[in-house]
Amino acid sequence: MLLKYNPRACLPSAEDLPDSDDTPVDNELQNLISGLLKAILALIWSERMDWFFGVDMGIYYDSEEDAIVPDGFLSIGVPRIIDADLRLSYVLWEEKEVPLLVLEVVSQTRRGEYSHKKQDYAQLGVLYYAIYNPLRKRKPRLEVYQLEAGEYRLLEGEPVWLAKINLGIGRELGTYQGITREWLYWYDEQGKRYLTPEETISATQGQLQSAENRAVVAENRAVVAENLAVVAEEQLEQERQRTKRLEELLREAGIDSDEN
Repeated sequence: MLLKYNPRACLPSAEDLPDSDDTPVDNELQNLISGLLKAILALIWSERMDWFFGVDMGIYYDSEEDAIVPDGFLSIGVPRIIDADLRLSYVLWEEKEVPLLVLEVVSQTRRGEYSHKKQDYAQLGVLYYAIYNPLRKRKPRLEVYQLEAGEYRLLEGEPVWLAKINLGIGRELGTYQGITREWLYWYDEQGKRYLTPEETISATQGQLQSAENRAVVAENRAVVAENLAVVAEEQLEQERQRTKRLEELLREAGIDSDEN
């Protein structure tokens, strides 16, 4: 394990290490896909503070080596927020937790996602390694591996259930930030997709609108019922007046209406 550091060694902190190599990501999609997964987690795990999802952030495992920079990674058992300035990078000898999941999004320019990066993450001890290649036509676009005895084994099915994280990950057509395409989402154990923040807001607004509509319908029904009651009362009063007038006419004619 790469977490066996000498506590007496003078290791640099996150503030001492570079947090950017000034190399841009290959395309916007890489950040958006990871950013969507992070946004959904922030919603479904809003009350949990024991996780961190990094997007295009360096993972330092050796003070003498450059950081590994995946498109996204998830760690559990670490503070979600360390301070107001947030994390500059993810330093293993400070965090003391290897990420449980690492995500790589393949662009037109391969960066060793299926070769040396896979080996690096295995050596690091990352339990789940996910590779998403939206450009693939014949092979699966999403592959998720689990580390077993130092080697990655491809997991079957989709969405792929990640037991140690208690989440599934999979692909689905959807709309995010106005962009309709295939995205990666989180799923529950029954395979039901978790909603994005945008979808949650829309669903909440829909529920409020439905509630308002139901209230309007109920109010309209109450008005109708009230009007019907008024009409019924008016009809009853008219009937009383007709009866009274008939009795008066009978008395004028010398007929007692009470006689059998």
